[in-house]
Formats: sequence, C-alpha cells, structure tokens
Amino acid sequence: MSTLATDIKSVADKTDQLLQDYFSKQKQKNDLYDAMAYGLFAGGKKIRSFLTVSAFDLFNLKEKDALVIAAAIECVHSYSLIHDDLPAMDNDDLRRGKESTHKKFGESTAILAGNSLLTIAFEILTSSYLDVDKSIKSDLVFALSSCSGHLGIAGGQFFDLSFEGKPQTQQAVIDMQNKKTGELMGFCVESAAIVAKQHSDRAELKKIGLDIGLLFQIADDLLDEYGDQNKLGKPSKQDNQKGKATLLSTLGLETTNALAKDLLNKIKNSLKKYGSKADRLVSSAEYILKRDH
Repeated sequence: MSTLATDIKSVADKTDQLLQDYFSKQKQKNDLYDAMAYGLFAGGKKIRSFLTVSAFDLFNLKEKDALVIAAAIECVHSYSLIHDDLPAMDNDDLRRGKESTHKKFGESTAILAGNSLLTIAFEILTSSYLDVDKSIKSDLVFALSSCSGHLGIAGGQFFDLSFEGKPQTQQAVIDMQNKKTGELMGFCVESAAIVAKQHSDRAELKKIGLDIGLLFQIADDLLDEYGDQNKLGKPSKQDNQKGKATLLSTLGLETTNALAKDLLNKIKNSLKKYGSKADRLVSSAEYILKRDH
C-alpha cells in the first residue's frame, strides 16, 4: 500500500472511531438505528474526511477538530447515498459490494435513517466533541446546511433525475454536478478557513473544493463506463442505461479527459501560495483522478 493510501486509510479509521464513539452514546435496539449504522459504516475510502484533514494543514490547525467536522460530513454523505439508492431515485440495489440500505431494511426505514443521519451531522458540529468558539460552530452549521439542501446535494439530485434521457449543455451538467458532488467537497476545504477565521480565504478554498468535486465526479463517470465492477462493488455502465447526463456523455472521452487534466492543473496552481502545507491536498486531487474504484 502506498504512503498516500496508508494516510487515507488512517484518516478513515480515525473518523470511523470518532463516529463509533458518538453513536455508542445513542445506541438504540431497533431497525432504524441499525439501518443508520449500516449506511454510515459501509466502508469506503472516506475521501471527504481526508480532504478535510488535508485542508486543515493549510493553517496548521488541529487534526482532532478536522476529524469531528469530517464525521459530520460523512453523516451527510451517507444520508445522500441512502436516499440516492432508493427506488424513487436511482434505484440501486448494491452499494460498495453489499445490499443498499433500503434493500436490507425496507424503503421507509431507509428514508428515516437518511433523515436521521442528516440531523446528527449538525448535532456533532454543535457538540462538545468540537472544541471551537460558538461563532465558528454557527458558521460551520450554516455552511454545511447550505450545501446539503436545495442549493446543494438535494438540488443536484433533483437535476440529475430531471436530466435523465435529455441532452444537456456542458455548463448545465457542470452546474448539476457541482451541486450533487462539489458543494460538500467545497465545504470540506472551506471548513479549514472557517475554523482558522481566515475569512478572506473562504471563497477561494470553497472553489478549490468545488473543482476537486468536479474532478471526483468525472473520475466516477469514467469508472462507471470503463471500470471493473468487481472493484466498484456495484454494476458498471449504469449511467448509460439510465440516460444520465454526464460530462462523458456530453463531451466524449477525449474532451472529458482533457477537461479533467485542466481541472487538476487549476487546482494545483490555486494551492501554490500555501507551499508545502498544500501537499496532501494536491495529492488528494491527484489520487481522486487516478483511483480505480
């Protein structure tokens, strides 16, 4: 395992440990709690957690605070995946090589599990686990809630479904993917500036996160079309079958690859001013584009 892969796994393990500790204090003996845990502790690389910790390097901030914010982000991300898989949404039966939450626990329980994970994210941010000023917590809650609703993840999913089977412009697809994937990754990077009270850096860092999110989505679309479904943990070539609007279907392979390369260079150039403190964030972007699952 490479040094970067080891680092990513270490952050994922620490985030899981924090979440397990938090959830152990809320233990309930029912299917709703089990469905929440099932969706949340489903494996995965937790790239968003690693982005958050890496962004905290820019201002020499404490990793333990980054991990609390990462835990909240993972709750929001898991909520979105549980809901995305529902029959009324993308209708996916598999997630990371196992049954989707609604297949294992039923649709109603999956909906409630997703709703509960979304609200727990904000509990975590306002809890004693995060040792920062109340004003910083308020800014974090506002920023995370803004990228979770109709202006972010939920809005992106709405357009993703609305666009199915309909040709779209490049900009329309980018706007949709920025909401669906980019906004949360934008928050991952922006959160470091919020905690550091570096307000002049917030907009730029959020934009870097949005670009990383778009890079992530391009890699996801390429993996769906050309990846190994055994590594993906779910069937491949689903976007085509469902008529999804992607940059790959809109622009073709060559132009999409060129766009991804330009995005990566743009991210690197934007981070140059932070010097070596941006090394992990740059490595994250490179890893996202090269990953095979």
